[in-house]
Amino acid sequence: MSSAPASALHAPVRGTSLHDEVAARLRAMMFERELAPGEWIDEKALAARWQISRTPLREALKVMASEGLVELVPQRGCRVVELSDDDADQLFPVMALLEGRCAYEATRNATAADRALLSHWHEELERHAAAQDRDGYYRANHEFHTLVQRLAHNRWLDRSTGDLRQFLRLMRGRQLKLPGRIDTSIREHRVLIEAMLAGDASRAERTMHDHLMAQLAALKAVRTLEHRQSTHERKEGRT
Repeated sequence: MSSAPASALHAPVRGTSLHDEVAARLRAMMFERELAPGEWIDEKALAARWQISRTPLREALKVMASEGLVELVPQRGCRVVELSDDDADQLFPVMALLEGRCAYEATRNATAADRALLSHWHEELERHAAAQDRDGYYRANHEFHTLVQRLAHNRWLDRSTGDLRQFLRLMRGRQLKLPGRIDTSIREHRVLIEAMLAGDASRAERTMHDHLMAQLAALKAVRTLEHRQSTHERKEGRT
C-alpha cells in the first residue's frame, strides 16, 4: 500500500476521501518511526495538526486495525502494533517464500528497461553500503525489493507480499544494526542482481529466499546483543 511522503505529514488534509489520506499518513508515520511500535496515538493532536475532525481519523484507525497495524484498546484508545520475537520468526520465512517467487517471476518478465531500473537501485545500495549509511541503505533496499515485487506482474503475489511487507517495515531494518550486516547484505544483493540480469530465474529465487532468511538470522543476533547489553547495564547499575 502507498504511504504519504514525509514532507507532507504536517500539511492540512484535503480531499474527498479523508480517511484514506489519513490512513496513508499514519502508515508513513509508523514506517518512519514518528509513531514507534507500542506508542499510543494522540487523536486530538493529530486532528489539530491536519485540521480535520476526529471522525475520519477514527475511520482510518479502524481500517488500520483491520490490517493489523494498530490495536484498538477499549477505554484507552489506539496504539501502534508491536511485533514480538515470535512474530518476526514466523513472518520472515513466509516473506522469504513470497519474495523468492517475486524474484523468480520478475527475472522471467524483466525487459531491458526493467533491468536498467534494477541496476539503478542496486547501485544506490552499493553507494549507501560503501558509506555505511544504514538509513540510506534501508530506504534503497525497500525500493529495490518493492520494484522486484512490482516487476513480477502477479497481482495475487503482489497483494500477499505487499500486505506482509508492511509488518517488516515496522521493524525498519533493525537487523542492519548488527555489526558487519550491511557488508554481508550487499554481497547477497550482488549475487541476486547478477542472477536477475543474467535471466537465471531459479538462482534469483534461491538467492532472494536466502537473503530474507539471512535477515532473520541477523535480527536474532541483534536481539542477543541487545539482551547482553541490557543485562550488563542492569548489573552495572547494581554495583
